[in-house]
Amino acid sequence: MSSTIRTHSATALRSAFIACANASGPTAEALKAEIAGWPAETFARILQDWEVWARDDQLPPACTANGAPWRTWLFLGGRGAGKTRAGAEWVRALALGLAPFSDLPASRMALIGETAHDVRSVMIEGESGVLSVHSDEERPDFVASKGTLTWPNGVVAQVISAETPDALRGPQFHAAWCDELAKWRRPAAVWDMLQFGLRLGHAPRALVTTTPRAIPLLRQLMDDPATVVTHARTEANAANLAPGFVDQMRNRYGGSLLGRQELDGELIAVQIGALWREDWITSHRISKPPELCRIVVGVDPPVTAHAASDACGLVVVGRGIDGRAYVLADRTVQGRTPDVWARAAVAAYRDFEADRVVAEVNQGGDLVESVLRQAARDVPLRKVRATRGKWLRAEPVAALYAEGRVAHVGHFGALEAQMLTFGSEAGTATRSPDRLDALVWALTDLVLDAPATPTVRRI
Repeated sequence: MSSTIRTHSATALRSAFIACANASGPTAEALKAEIAGWPAETFARILQDWEVWARDDQLPPACTANGAPWRTWLFLGGRGAGKTRAGAEWVRALALGLAPFSDLPASRMALIGETAHDVRSVMIEGESGVLSVHSDEERPDFVASKGTLTWPNGVVAQVISAETPDALRGPQFHAAWCDELAKWRRPAAVWDMLQFGLRLGHAPRALVTTTPRAIPLLRQLMDDPATVVTHARTEANAANLAPGFVDQMRNRYGGSLLGRQELDGELIAVQIGALWREDWITSHRISKPPELCRIVVGVDPPVTAHAASDACGLVVVGRGIDGRAYVLADRTVQGRTPDVWARAAVAAYRDFEADRVVAEVNQGGDLVESVLRQAARDVPLRKVRATRGKWLRAEPVAALYAEGRVAHVGHFGALEAQMLTFGSEAGTATRSPDRLDALVWALTDLVLDAPATPTVRRI
């Protein structure tokens, strides 16, 4: 083995460490002695050689299933599975022209994230970002004002936000690293513009690192013969995560759709339904709530006011002194005119002696408040605005159900139907999930945005 290790190849070094870890007795001692005799420069190389430390799923594939060069490497992984480190190391290897990742430096690259802030804070300056994986002498210079990373050898990576697809009109690249593509607001538009710009060199390619969500673009990429897909579970990177993190997450979300997606990196089939599971609702259904310390009425007003308008979602939710949330009523109405749903919201507020009304004002703005004030001037109102998509807003609420922290007081057929089809083909074919939106706003206000310990008791 000595002659093999003396070549100091990444494969040999990696094999030596694995053998040393698995060996015992005289064999282990001999291996340790052999490693201890390596020169200092070998250890320096070991620390920088990603092939030595990476898991197999973190290394780029050699080719597609049919032996052809790949154009897209799709790395689907759970939270904390090491996707960012894999992306940063891939970028480093391409920038420095390190074999076997690249024959020559890729002189022009794109770093694309959900926002420019995400690119900087995660992909570049994060604990596993591009800057962290370089030694001092090879580290690129990051100029935030220009949105560029420039290596000593002249290679340049450009920071691009997925919020601005048109920023990809004009630039051309050898390679691109796209992080958390499933979170992008306009993934197809950004991806299409990137494809036109990946036109330099003999094999332009892109790495996509993301926790999967059932969006059409991911399906298209997985079906593309020029794509190679890698999967990694959160457990695979447990040694680099906080002690007990994986066990805690498994206890909370193991076996749930959310857990399969966020921990196992599975792309949950759209036809199953993306977030809620029926047993999360049925197993916690009760007939009477405990003493409640706070009650809110969630309101999702319709955009228009005519017979064919979407309904106005009205859902009443209380928080018990036990810290759990209780869905008390679904008062959703078909509001042909604003005064209809406004009166219904006020009635729900008074019937349940609620603490306030929480209403989305993205579409109606000041009009929503004005209509409610006309119905009753004394109703406390919190106005909320949707800055992210429905799926992203609903995920943390679905997590509350997965943890058993929400109970339905009775049956709410229409509301539960929207919950159980949200994200499925049946759900996307229907109109806006107004009841679900109202539920999400109410639970966000009552639990997610509230102090952990109730401060007021309702007698």
